Amino acid sequence: MSAHEPNEPTSDHVHKIVSPVVYAMIFGALLVCTGLTVGASYLEMGIFNPIVALAIAVFKAVLVVLFFMHVKYSSKLTKLTVAAGFFTFFVLITMTMTDYISRAWGLW
Repeated sequence: MSAHEPNEPTSDHVHKIVSPVVYAMIFGALLVCTGLTVGASYLEMGIFNPIVALAIAVFKAVLVVLFFMHVKYSSKLTKLTVAAGFFTFFVLITMTMTDYISRAWGLW
């Protein structure tokens, strides 16, 4: 008899079992960050309102990607792919803000 059953897939990938406590902690952190977003929306911070909101949103997205999508426990190639996505997002936001700032508002 062989070591593997005929229909059993063979893989060297080790699956990390994540405790429900970790999921509960991440869920709690997401709820706190949502509360921070709502609280920040009531504060008058001028030009920094969208910056604070985006910073909180990016932090929440990183938590979701790392823990709920299991990227934290994935291969280096998966982490590189996710990092490339975040880098692309950063480049697009930078290009958009560069275009927005360079416009001559009110001069036409």
